[in-house]
This record gives sequence, C-alpha cells and structure tokens, in this order.
Amino acid sequence: MNRWRILIALALIYMLFAVLLNSVGTVILQSIATFGVDKPQASILEACKDLTIAATSLLVASFLPALGYRRSMMLGLGIVAVACLAMPMFRSFRTTELLFVCVGLSFALIKVAVYSSIGLLTSDQASHTRLTNFIEGLFMVGVLCGGWIFSAFIDPVAPANPSWFRVYWLLAAMACAVLLLVFLSRLDESKSHSPALAAATSGRSFESMVTLIGRPLVYCFLASAFLYVLIEQSFGTWLPTFNREVLMLPNTLSIQLASILAGATAIGRIGAGMLLKRIRWHVLLNACVIAMGSLVVLALPLATHITRSAGVGWSDAPLAAYVIPLIGLLMAPIYPVINSVALSSLPKPLHAAMTGLILVFSALGGTLGSRITAIVFSRFDGVHAFYFSLFPMCLLLLTLSMFRRESERASEVRVNRVFSSTAA
Repeated sequence: MNRWRILIALALIYMLFAVLLNSVGTVILQSIATFGVDKPQASILEACKDLTIAATSLLVASFLPALGYRRSMMLGLGIVAVACLAMPMFRSFRTTELLFVCVGLSFALIKVAVYSSIGLLTSDQASHTRLTNFIEGLFMVGVLCGGWIFSAFIDPVAPANPSWFRVYWLLAAMACAVLLLVFLSRLDESKSHSPALAAATSGRSFESMVTLIGRPLVYCFLASAFLYVLIEQSFGTWLPTFNREVLMLPNTLSIQLASILAGATAIGRIGAGMLLKRIRWHVLLNACVIAMGSLVVLALPLATHITRSAGVGWSDAPLAAYVIPLIGLLMAPIYPVINSVALSSLPKPLHAAMTGLILVFSALGGTLGSRITAIVFSRFDGVHAFYFSLFPMCLLLLTLSMFRRESERASEVRVNRVFSSTAA
C-alpha cells in the first residue's frame, strides 16, 4: 500500500512540475502581450529556469541522500507553492523571472529525488526503464494538461488581460495538496547510502560529478542528453509563439494547439515501454531521430504563405498546426531511455550525482536551444528557427552511436566481473 502511495506521489509531483516548467512557452507568449517585452528578452525566462536548475544541481545533487529524497521533494513543493502565490499578488515581469528561478531550483531538488527514488523502487534495468518511461510519460500528460489549464484563464478577446495570473492560485493549491501526500508517504532510502561511497554522499557534489564525467559512458550520454533537450526546448518553448505569429492563430488557440506536442510525447513515452520489449533501444532511438528530421523537412513548408483570418478555430486551423506537433511522438522515447540506460549502469549510491549531471546538461541544452530559436525567430521567422533543429538532430545520431558502444562495453565489464567473482 505504501509503495503505491509513494509511486502516486512521484507521478503527481512530476505532473505538477510538468505544468510549471513547460508553461514557459505560454508565459513567454503572455509576457509579450501583457508586459510588452520583445522575444530575446522574453527568452530570459527559459534561462531563469534552466540555469537555476544547472547551478542547483551542481551544488546539492550529492547532498540529497543525506537530506533525504522525501524531504527534498517536500522542500521543492513548498518553494513553488510560495512562488505561485506571489505571481497574482505582484504582477510584473520581474516576479515572473523570480517564479521561474524558484521553479528551476525546486525542480533540481525534485528530479534528483524522483530519479534516485526510481532506483530504490526497482530491482533491474528492465523495470527501471519501464518505470522511468511511465513517469516521464505522465510528465508529458502534465504538459498537455498545463496548456489547457493556462488557456482556461486567458481572455481570448483581450489576451493582455491580467486575469491569466489567477491560474497561479490553482497551482499553489495543487502544490500544497501534493506536499501533504508526500508527507503521508514513506520511502526506504537505506540503499542510497554506501560506506564505500560515503564521500560521494557527504557533500562533495562537484567532485562526484567530475569523477563521473571522466567515464566514456557518461560523457557520451551527456552529449546525447544535451542535444536532445536543445531540440525539445526549441519546439516546446516556441511552438505557441510559432502558432501565433507564423500560423496567424489567436493566443488561446495557439496555446491549445501547442498542447498536441505534449499529448503526442506522452503517447510516445508510454508506448515506448511496449516497443522496447521487441526492439533494441538504440535501433528505436535512431529510427526516431531520422523520422524527426524527415517530419521537419516535410511539415514546415505547410506553414508558409498563411494569411490571417477572423474567427479561426480548431476545425479550420492550418494543417501545419496539427502536423508539426507530431514530432513529439518521435522524440518521446529518447530522453527517458538514455537516462535509464545511463543510470542503471551505475551503482545506486551514484544515482544522485548522475542525476545532477543530467539536470546540468539538460538545462544548458534547453537554455541554448530556446535562446538560439528566439534569436533566429526575431531576425528571420519561425520557419527558419525550426529548420535549425536539423543540425542538432544530425549530431544526436552521432552521439547515440557512441553512447551505444560505451553502454555495451560497460555491460561486458559487469558480466566479466560477475563471472570472475563466481569463479573465485
């Protein structure tokens, strides 16, 4: 019973942070309308979130086993609850920047705790991969719900109306409810401590991460994670603005149609668990990257030469508004699968430090991807900004090949060690 309670708590935490983290695209669109900021300035919100995640991960990843994963989750939920309460009380772009700093700080605590908890709740790589895919799939369900939650508070006639700030009362209440559930749950964290790795769990976070980076498996993985998130955030953050300015759709409809990306990603991540029972992980991921590039090349021409029309709705939106978000179905399996392969290749006491590295490189990739897209978007247009994603896709194919090679070498080493131990 308690195991199910903690699993439900992990899922709800991830879904709540999905709404908060991925609201950045919606909030960028609304900030442009409400506060009158330009695109490069609005893209600072992505940096507020991601750079805070990176900095926090470097500082606290290896402290968390001592603090406790459950306590870390409660602390993160408390911080975002207070930040959400501040939004409708102090309406300004500065408050919005502070919100995403708090969301980034909290998510660094949450993700290290959640990923490390997955290692404690599973016993082998197969179950670890399935649970990781399921949790990440629910994350995308949260992203999908987030688009509709925010759009429900936006005035379709006057999108600059500050009524959209009321959504943060709801989000603060949700954070408090999930915090209570975590408080009532229990998690056996004894396996996260190892006498042989006491130094790694007693505060030497940076040294632990540097040691891990020196492993070929780890740096090949980190390069893959960096490139994936660069691609993902290029589309995820700027798709609402793309719908508004390139496809000429109203703000509310732009946000709602962008949620197709999250829905497609959720379906892809949950469905990937079934496909991985029949297809080797590297074959599936390479096929996904190639299909992503093909979709970009085929879909973006559909977004050209579109004229603005009054009263446009779901039934008469341009075809590109439905086709482009389908890239989420193809990118879906990549991130959770490479995370799971990397984490399950390491001892459980190192999962916190490794998750910290994942957060650092994912945050840097997200910030860079959003910033590049903002600059190209403002100087050229959204179509050229999305075409740029083809370059990191080509690099991702290369890093995935290297990651596969190193993961197979790591598996051979583990098998040889087991064989040698048995023989002795």
